[in-house]
Amino acid sequence: MSRLPKLNIKGLVPKYPIIQGGMGAKVSLHRLASAVANAGGIGVISAVLLHEKDRSKPMKTTCKGIPVEEVGLKPYHYAHELAQEIKKAKELAPNGIIGVNIMYALTHFYELLMTAIDAGADLIIQGAGFGKDVFKICNTFDMPLIEIVSTPKGAKLSERLGAAAVIVESGEAGGHLGTMESLWDVLPKIVESVNIPVIAAGGIFDGKDMARAFEIGAKGVQIATRFIATYECDVHQNFKDYIIKAKAEDSIYIKSPVGMPAHAVRNPFTERLEREGKIPHKCPFNCLKTCSGEDSIYCIAEVLLRSAAGDTEKGLVFSGSNVGRVNRMYSVKELIEELVRECEEELKRKNLNFGEEV
Repeated sequence: MSRLPKLNIKGLVPKYPIIQGGMGAKVSLHRLASAVANAGGIGVISAVLLHEKDRSKPMKTTCKGIPVEEVGLKPYHYAHELAQEIKKAKELAPNGIIGVNIMYALTHFYELLMTAIDAGADLIIQGAGFGKDVFKICNTFDMPLIEIVSTPKGAKLSERLGAAAVIVESGEAGGHLGTMESLWDVLPKIVESVNIPVIAAGGIFDGKDMARAFEIGAKGVQIATRFIATYECDVHQNFKDYIIKAKAEDSIYIKSPVGMPAHAVRNPFTERLEREGKIPHKCPFNCLKTCSGEDSIYCIAEVLLRSAAGDTEKGLVFSGSNVGRVNRMYSVKELIEELVRECEEELKRKNLNFGEEV
């Protein structure tokens, strides 16, 4: 029997308590998510920039066959690109668990949420902001919601509003950050504050880190950066190679137009940003509620899409604190098997066994 805990999210129980972090823009799509789900984890699609671009299209008035106005909701633009990603992931991993990560700061959050529910996602992960309306919508459609939090207060509120679990994301995580605190400082406080499953994220690199999180009381872990350097990751190979070649000192924090600090890999773009302070741009995406458009310091959508397409010099490369330890390509199956094996060995060494928990 496995020594790892069982992660139970409203009846959804993956073989291994590992969630692949949702990485945008267009880094974690159906190929990566389905591979993780097939390997026994929870695969996650990032909804960033997958909203409906044609705003003249007629709005959808049902979700899961239910007229939205009957449950106090509004019609919405159906995000066909996101729906297709979910459909492809479910086709490739028919028995796996597929989640969708949707940043609350996204301008089109509501339509992405409604589309994800309607298109058959198994669960929703919400971060980069907090909206009480999201809990109401997910509860209406019996959709498990995992909230990303960084404080006991946020975790308690999430539990009270009906979250199925919380992800504790620390300053070691990649991308946008809600805190600069270390995972090992914030995780124990949040584990003690709630009764729903707590998932540790940010700085989880290997099985020893997983074991440490489980010993503190986490029921699962979320890992993102390591999944970039996999054959199945949806991002361009140049992006993967940049992650593999990065050194520990290349892990830096930068300003984001979102209004939050962000964790990235040093490259020509970040050096230019440091030099100039602001990079002239247009605002063709209107993707973030909190962005000041052309008055912001740069267009984050533009630079994230550039790197995802392979331009790691003019694009922005997000990553977590352990990027310097990523040194080769893996298949998703190989990576998950290595993580589980290392964790089992560490738990055995410590004479710890969480495998009987349900």
